[in-house]
Amino acid sequence: PVPKAWPPPSLYQRLSQRMLDISGDRGVLKDVIREGTGELVTPDASVLVKYSGYLEHMDKPFDSNCFRKTPRLMKLGEDITLWGMELGLLSMRRGELARFLFKPTYAYGTLGCPPLIPPNTTVLFEIELLDFLDSAESDKFCALSVDQQDQFPLEKVLKVAATEREFGNYLFRQNRFYDAKMRYKRALVLLHRRSAPSEEQHLVETAKLLVLLNLSFVYLKLERPAMALRYGEQALIIDQKNAKALFRCGQVSWKAGAWE
Repeated sequence: PVPKAWPPPSLYQRLSQRMLDISGDRGVLKDVIREGTGELVTPDASVLVKYSGYLEHMDKPFDSNCFRKTPRLMKLGEDITLWGMELGLLSMRRGELARFLFKPTYAYGTLGCPPLIPPNTTVLFEIELLDFLDSAESDKFCALSVDQQDQFPLEKVLKVAATEREFGNYLFRQNRFYDAKMRYKRALVLLHRRSAPSEEQHLVETAKLLVLLNLSFVYLKLERPAMALRYGEQALIIDQKNAKALFRCGQVSWKAGAWE
């Protein structure tokens, strides 16, 4: 009879046999549960994720953010402390759900994290990538002088402005209205400064309209009706029949009466 291996392989050892090595030394292993779409997460991006971390012999996670209604936006290289999680996220696409095994070197190391994580512990994380925003490109662009920014094609300006607006939208959903306003204003300044050939001007105006509607709404939330009306009227200059702009101006008039 063939002698049985002793001790028998653990659950994580059996699981690791069918997982993909993404670190090159089998320190970070991955199993895709649900495929994502689009581009891979970019370095320095800010990610919106749901995650749960498990020890091998525990049914309940030792760490999870799934109980939060709106997960916190986390920036790679700053807010994520596990090296394995950072490498794992860089292998993911929007909407992807994956299971990872992190060896101690990529997780909590030789010391662990008492009292929850013993020394030299391999941990399993299930991670769902809801979305990510590449802020590095936007931050670098906004730090340039106006003359330097003007050297870039219109496509670049529109992309940066869209990223700023997306950040504003995320902050708005977290009720961080002042921070959202600053992101929207940064996008609007970029678009106001940029002149475009007549055949491309509609692209700039379309981008401006979205930002102006956002600014009108955020100023309503900040209880500053005059500013909300100002940006609503600017939106109507671009599109006189825009339903959102008309509604926003109507909201301002109603709220102004309520505040008096």
